[in-house]
Amino acid sequence: MTDRLKDLADAGVSIWLDDLSRQRLTSGSLQNLIHDQHISGVTTNPTIFAKAISDADAYAEQVQRLGAEGVSTDQAIRVITTDDVRAAADLFKPVYDDTEGVDGRVSIEVEPGLARETEKTIAQAKELWATVGRENVYVKIPATKEGIPAIAETLAAGISVNVTLIFSLDRYKAVVDAFLTGVEKAIDNGHDVTKLGSVASFFVSRVDSEVDKRLDAIGTDEAKALKGKAAIANARLAFEAYEEIFSSDRWREIETVGAKPQRPLWASTGVKDPAYKNTMYVEELITSGVVNTMPQATIDAFAEHGDVPGDTVRADYDGDRKVIADLEALGISYDEVVQVLEDEGVSKFEVSWTELQNTVTAALKAAAK
Repeated sequence: MTDRLKDLADAGVSIWLDDLSRQRLTSGSLQNLIHDQHISGVTTNPTIFAKAISDADAYAEQVQRLGAEGVSTDQAIRVITTDDVRAAADLFKPVYDDTEGVDGRVSIEVEPGLARETEKTIAQAKELWATVGRENVYVKIPATKEGIPAIAETLAAGISVNVTLIFSLDRYKAVVDAFLTGVEKAIDNGHDVTKLGSVASFFVSRVDSEVDKRLDAIGTDEAKALKGKAAIANARLAFEAYEEIFSSDRWREIETVGAKPQRPLWASTGVKDPAYKNTMYVEELITSGVVNTMPQATIDAFAEHGDVPGDTVRADYDGDRKVIADLEALGISYDEVVQVLEDEGVSKFEVSWTELQNTVTAALKAAAK
């Protein structure tokens, strides 16, 4: 029987799960994914935790205790989420050790309401890092303009970072520059950068969702022919930039002390349009040295019928540039699309955070009765 996920991992793609819950930890589900489906990391976000904690049964005992202690909603959220992340990090520690810190990572995000506040983001990143207390954790920081300096300063403090909500090529390049600056500062600050890790989470499917909507509004045959192409082209061009930056003299000097490159991570790889193959954002973005973080449904789909034809990223960067140029020629502004997506991304996580607060508030009140 073909092990398609193993084939994908053998092609150099680290397969991470875009989900975490207490139920996954206590049932053995996550351990089984590591053992049977080659899962080598986990990413979380406010939406994932809002969904997880809505499962009252899994968290009932802890919420009861926290309610009796009279903690605030935000304190309870911090305790619950960091407990889950710490437990997952312990589960992935053997993977972390076996890959010398490349994989076996678990991410936890700063509060989305801080996305436009540099100093508060840095402060909370340090708090989360200290609270979880595991070296194989990533603190997630959004790639807003205000987030860029926070990324550099967090890395400079010796804290590993997952940069999230990247949509544009220019912003991606700014993120990588912040990574390089942060690692250089970390070296100057005396940190062991051999253990300092980072990924740059480049969002995929949401680009097609926004662009395809605009193409449908145009409605011409030329517009229809471009549907489902923008997201993959955008991600591939980000990888082209990655190749250029991490072959530079600046990186080579940093690398001499054992630093590891910031890997591109393909996020939002669940297919939202049923007209597309449900493994499209995995199959079309295969190359060595990347991470693909997938929801469970995408992992299952790939295990069942995914294809690994070889490297599907490096073949035709000029063709990928033409896709973006053709969209511009139709009046679809790349800069406008990526800004809309960033703003929506921050807003959606803020909504999820509010849902999470409401869920925990209600549970604490019930526990206190």
